[in-house]
Amino acid sequence: MSAVDTSVAVPFRPQAAALSLMGSWLVAFSVFLSGFVMSEPAPYELLLVGQVAIWFLFGLKISRAVAPLLVLLLIFNVGGMLSLTVMKDLASGPMYVAVSLFLALTSVFFAAIIEDRHERLRMIFRAWVAAALVTGTLGILGYFHAFPGAEVFTRFDRAKGAFQDPNVFGPFLIAPILYLMHGLLTQPLKKAPLRLLGVLILTLAVFLSFSRAAWGLFLFATVALVFVLLLKERTNAFRLKILTLSLTAVGLMVVALVIALQFDRVADLFSTRTQLVQEYDGGHLGRFDRHKIGFLMAMEHPLGIGPLVFSTIYPEDEHNIWLKSLTSYGWLGFVAYLTLMIWTLSIGFRYLLRDRPWQPYLMVSWIMVIGHVIIGNVIDTDHWRHFYLLLGIVWGCGALEWRYQRQLHTGRNAA
Repeated sequence: MSAVDTSVAVPFRPQAAALSLMGSWLVAFSVFLSGFVMSEPAPYELLLVGQVAIWFLFGLKISRAVAPLLVLLLIFNVGGMLSLTVMKDLASGPMYVAVSLFLALTSVFFAAIIEDRHERLRMIFRAWVAAALVTGTLGILGYFHAFPGAEVFTRFDRAKGAFQDPNVFGPFLIAPILYLMHGLLTQPLKKAPLRLLGVLILTLAVFLSFSRAAWGLFLFATVALVFVLLLKERTNAFRLKILTLSLTAVGLMVVALVIALQFDRVADLFSTRTQLVQEYDGGHLGRFDRHKIGFLMAMEHPLGIGPLVFSTIYPEDEHNIWLKSLTSYGWLGFVAYLTLMIWTLSIGFRYLLRDRPWQPYLMVSWIMVIGHVIIGNVIDTDHWRHFYLLLGIVWGCGALEWRYQRQLHTGRNAA
């Protein structure tokens, strides 16, 4: 099937076009700032909160296709508000719910602006790649103490770039890696060296984060991308290209890994982190113990126990997004979150292989959402800014497909 022309003839208004372009660049700049979260509120929030208000004030619409995302996220956050009512000491609970609500609105915002103009997807992903390369390089330089004060970009001898936590830093880099790999595998080879260099830099940064969740997400996402591309393009020439480039990339990554392991610090930490079950996982009140206790406790508290309360009862946080939903958002929030994940994954599954201008972005984002759902079993993905962006992209692409099908149906009826 040939690529679909989704353009619609509208009167050209230079002022409106200029404002739209400026708005698109500001959105891309906000995505770029999402790679720099060393304190809260981060520049990402400060810039985006004004944009969301201005865009909707000037007529950005939420279509029927995006409305379920808004409804489910609002229900999820209503669950969070209800959980505040059972807290004896509110402490930072209200602020936590406020941040949750803001991130939910950003997801709806990204979905709406993508549906409004699908070309913004390219700007969003390029900004994400730029942010990943900058923060990833800072993480690498910090890990090797390349300049005075570089240790600010590490935590517990793990690269974290311009993030607060290596476990968020690592997963943030993987969508840009997939985007570069998609271009590497599907676009002309003249740009392959630059894309390959970007993949190698970001892969090294993911490795030096020593985040097992990030490693697992990287492995799953890259294999899933190649698998989906093989489903989409079934010619022998394309399969040979994928095989050749994949083997080349794997070979270079192995060489880079071998070089990195020559450093004692890297080798020692790598040996420790590759153990499937750490002491803080399987020990008394470790991660898995807390999961079992937490789920049993959640069955007795339909409204939850309140945000950030779990870590005051047990040694650490939940480290499980499903348990987090139950404890911080109650049964209502859990059902809303589970429904949202199922609905989001079904959107990608239905539209993944349709030849559209937005297909590459949907493919990358859908694979990433699946990966985050998987790692959510051992880590808390709530308040991960890039995860809400991924949700917005998938729903925005789904809304584009819905609008295209509606226009196609209208055209057939008119004919």
